[in-house]
Amino acid sequence: MPSVRSLLGLLAAAAACGAFAFLGYCIYLDRKRRGDPAFKRRLRDKRRAEPQKAEEQGTQLWDPTKNKKLQELFLQEVRMGELWLSRGEHRMGIQHLGNALLVCEQPRELLKVFKHTLPPKVFEMLLHKIPLICQQFEADMNEQDCLEDDPD
Repeated sequence: MPSVRSLLGLLAAAAACGAFAFLGYCIYLDRKRRGDPAFKRRLRDKRRAEPQKAEEQGTQLWDPTKNKKLQELFLQEVRMGELWLSRGEHRMGIQHLGNALLVCEQPRELLKVFKHTLPPKVFEMLLHKIPLICQQFEADMNEQDCLEDDPD
C-alpha cells in the first residue's frame, strides 16, 4: 500500500507537469498569434472600436428601456403624482410629476401629454416648478458626490 508521502509527491509532480504543459501551450499560442499577419490589423481595429463601445454604453446607461429601475421609478412617480392630484394636493402631485420628468427618456413628449391631460392651472404650476425641481436634483447629486468622495 503506497504511503501518504509518496502519494502527495506523485500528486505534486503531476501538478507541476500540468503547470509546465499549460505554460508551454500558452507560449505556443502566443507565438502563433503574433506570427499571424492579420493580428496587428485586428488589434488596431479592436482598439479603435473600444471608444465607440464606451460611448454607446454611456448612452445606454440612462436609457429607461434598458434600465428597468429607472423605468419603475418613472412609473412610480407618475402614479404618485396622479394620486396626489386626485386627492386635491396639487403641490405634492406637481413634485412627483416633476420627478417623473427628470427620469423620463423623452420629457418633451411627456410635457405634451401633461398639457392635454392636466387642468391648465396645474400644468402652469408644473411649468413653474420644473426649474426648481432641476436645481434640487442637481443639489442632491452634488451632495451625493461629496458624500462618496468623503473618506470618513
